[in-house]
Amino acid sequence: MTTRVWDYLREYGQERDDILDAVETVFGSGTLVMGDSVRGFEGEFARYHGVPHCVGVDNGTNAIKLGLQALGIGAGDEVITVSNTAAPTVVAIDALGAKPVFVDVRADDFLMDTDQVAAAITPRTRALLPVHLYGQCVEMAPLEELARKHDLVVLEDCAQAHGARHHGRLAGTMGNAAAFSFYPTKVLGAYGDGGATITADDEVAAALRRLRYYGMEDRYYVVTTPGHNSRLDEVQAEILRRKLRRLDAYIAGRREVARRYVEGLGDTDLVLPRTAEGNEHVHYVYVVRHPKRDEILEALKAYDIELNISYPWPVHTMTGFAHLGYRTGDFPVTEALAGEIFSLPMYPALSPDLQDKIISAVRNVVETL
Repeated sequence: MTTRVWDYLREYGQERDDILDAVETVFGSGTLVMGDSVRGFEGEFARYHGVPHCVGVDNGTNAIKLGLQALGIGAGDEVITVSNTAAPTVVAIDALGAKPVFVDVRADDFLMDTDQVAAAITPRTRALLPVHLYGQCVEMAPLEELARKHDLVVLEDCAQAHGARHHGRLAGTMGNAAAFSFYPTKVLGAYGDGGATITADDEVAAALRRLRYYGMEDRYYVVTTPGHNSRLDEVQAEILRRKLRRLDAYIAGRREVARRYVEGLGDTDLVLPRTAEGNEHVHYVYVVRHPKRDEILEALKAYDIELNISYPWPVHTMTGFAHLGYRTGDFPVTEALAGEIFSLPMYPALSPDLQDKIISAVRNVVETL
């Protein structure tokens, strides 16, 4: 049987009664769209982060897109972010007619190199979009300072960092707003698509609520710039309410899996994840690095272990973003990582016995290269 890089079935077996009760709660409520479950989850997720507003949407990409739009970002504006990210980060910027502007990442922790941001700012720059990658946060103090100096807004991409902390502050509480994905693989994952944007700004929150509902405040009447149909599903919201109560336990489970990887692979020549100073890592994915990555992946097929590469193609090299004008060679660290990184299986329900088999297989392959 193939060992998958992520698998929800063992967790579902443990939580099945609660998950099915969540579905029954919604189906028996009499309201299938924008009911008590969405409102309840929004309030609880906001309280978890200590902010007044959470607006649930249909996916993480729209959480970014609508977040930027509610912050006033539109056609022709420049948004500084990274190419070492999942494509949806950049898709969301591009969908507004805004221009993604990239900086490179740091070689030790793969996060945005904040030392490069100041040089990327132009008169058209309106926003900074740090990606809290793989489960830990970008160094935020320099970005906050640049935002104040140049009158920029900051939207945090927290799709991979639910519950992560940076110098004691939760991911999502350090910018003007923050976008989350609840795709099933996430630290807080639904049983389908889902997303949310949180903010402490009343006006931004009001704009988000209109934008996710066609531009309406009251039913049938569009009061502002036409928006979207981007509502969080009621069933997913109820499942997320239940799972939010277990979020800290999920994080503890991921940290234990990470600890066992360090114990089992720390003496090999794999480069294991580094936690940046001041960060509390939640290990959304466990990304390692090796110059013979492709040979390792090929050899591990014999062990029937499925691994992943996050991410094999830097966004600036994709043909779909050729219009941005970047070339191979523009971001050397990002491009080097794309040829060397891969992800080991990481999820809280990964059993020690199964993880031991993974560690043994990886050790055998790496030590014989």
